[in-house]
Amino acid sequence: MDDAFPPFEPDGPDKYKDNQHKRLREIPLRYLVPNIVTVLAICAGLSAVRMAFEQRFEAAIGLMLVAALLDGLDGRIARLLKASSKFGAEMDSLADVVNFGCVPALILYIYVLDETKQFGWIAALIYVIAAALRLARFNITLGDHARPKWQKAYFTGIPAPAAALLVLLPVYIGFLGLPADWITASFVSVYTIIIGFLMVSNLPVWSAKTVGGIARSAVMPMMLIVVLYVAALANFTWTTLTLSACAYLAFLPYSVHMYRKDGRKHAAEHAEQIEKSDS
Repeated sequence: MDDAFPPFEPDGPDKYKDNQHKRLREIPLRYLVPNIVTVLAICAGLSAVRMAFEQRFEAAIGLMLVAALLDGLDGRIARLLKASSKFGAEMDSLADVVNFGCVPALILYIYVLDETKQFGWIAALIYVIAAALRLARFNITLGDHARPKWQKAYFTGIPAPAAALLVLLPVYIGFLGLPADWITASFVSVYTIIIGFLMVSNLPVWSAKTVGGIARSAVMPMMLIVVLYVAALANFTWTTLTLSACAYLAFLPYSVHMYRKDGRKHAAEHAEQIEKSDS
């Protein structure tokens, strides 16, 4: 009798077609841990939507932050345990579409966008589709070896986790006193569409992943800054989230400036190398 469920193939069945890779009889537990973290992230994100339906928006935002934290941990756990797989990568992408696309759009719609009925729903749809397109494009460009090395220090378009932080800015401000009426919802709808377009745009956004390390003298101040931020987030949640989103928006023009500056620098270096080779 066949098994009730298909066997788990972390890297797909094609990997075992040659004789170099033998099919495992049992899957090591370390392969499951990152995927379980990803599933928990999806559960946290979908539970945030439930909290929003129940008008418990503080809990909804809290669960979204938990989902974002778990989403950031699963890949690192996979690399730490040497358990990276194609299955895990696909799961992570699907989790990103849910947690940073569908979840914030639904929370925002329930909170304020429904005041404009069809227009608010269209804005939410555009944001979700933009998040899916953004993540699909990101997955494709991972294997682009023709891209100059210096450009890999930048995202193309706002990354989905940052877009989720930004698109919920009206919710943070709402808890600071912004009324959730028809006029506010109209502006928020336009803002949501803009964030969606920025995700799929060619806007260069600096990526902190390229930072290899920090100076030894900066370790203690960095730890204190992190503690200060977490403490502010716990005690002044809405003010801290509002300032964080505004700071990120203010950083985008500077990121473009950095990209252009690096582009000119590497173009000059390339021209100098060609000149030396010709001489």
